[in-house]
Amino acid sequence: MYAPERQQEILRLARDGGRVDVLSLAEEFQVTAETIRRDLKALDRAGLVRRVHGGAIPAGRLDFEPDLAERESTAADEKDRIAHTALAELPADGSVILDAGSTVGRLAASFPLECSLTVVTHALSVAARLADHPGIDLHLVGGRVRHRTRAAVDAWALRAYGEINADVAFLGTNGFSVDGGLTTPDLAEGSVKRTIVSAARRVVLLADSAKHGQSHFARFGDLADVDLLITDSGLSSKDAAAIEAAGTEVVRA
Repeated sequence: MYAPERQQEILRLARDGGRVDVLSLAEEFQVTAETIRRDLKALDRAGLVRRVHGGAIPAGRLDFEPDLAERESTAADEKDRIAHTALAELPADGSVILDAGSTVGRLAASFPLECSLTVVTHALSVAARLADHPGIDLHLVGGRVRHRTRAAVDAWALRAYGEINADVAFLGTNGFSVDGGLTTPDLAEGSVKRTIVSAARRVVLLADSAKHGQSHFARFGDLADVDLLITDSGLSSKDAAAIEAAGTEVVRA
């Protein structure tokens, strides 16, 4: 296959799936990762894709936000490892905030039966996973529910979180980097996340490595606002070191 043909097929895959990654493309087309990076660079120069950490997304889709069901099936193994690792960050007792997001949802589903905590969340899917847990004192924050994330936003949610001082907040994000900070496509979601960061004494960010280097419309904080990032082994040692140098501990599950 000639390079223009391969690039056309890469573009089709990016538009169909919303994202492509270098290693999967290299395996599919039986070429080196460096060849794929050159293809993506050519497509980026042509304005057809936007390169992100580990791959690319279609141009014009930088703030494309997949719905919750789609995100649940993306990087499932990585998210399971992240959630399992995050269990060690639960306090022995006390209170936690659980943000909206597929990885945080996996953490909620993994809470041990012997767990005894006060849990606050604005995410319907997270609340549903904990509603029958015998040891959880569950508080559901209200507000306008966004269909894509099944999470409450706007004034009610902001007011409720403004009255909370939790021990630990488990936070999700659509993109993170040292320079770009923490970002998400929606301003209302970003406002809630920003308030959550202020509502806890310790902030733990749960984010798979594919989100590193991605940047979205609404910036809700800096990595320096995060005490601990739990991600997967796809984040390189160099990138992890840069994040830790900026003041955030990194664990790669």
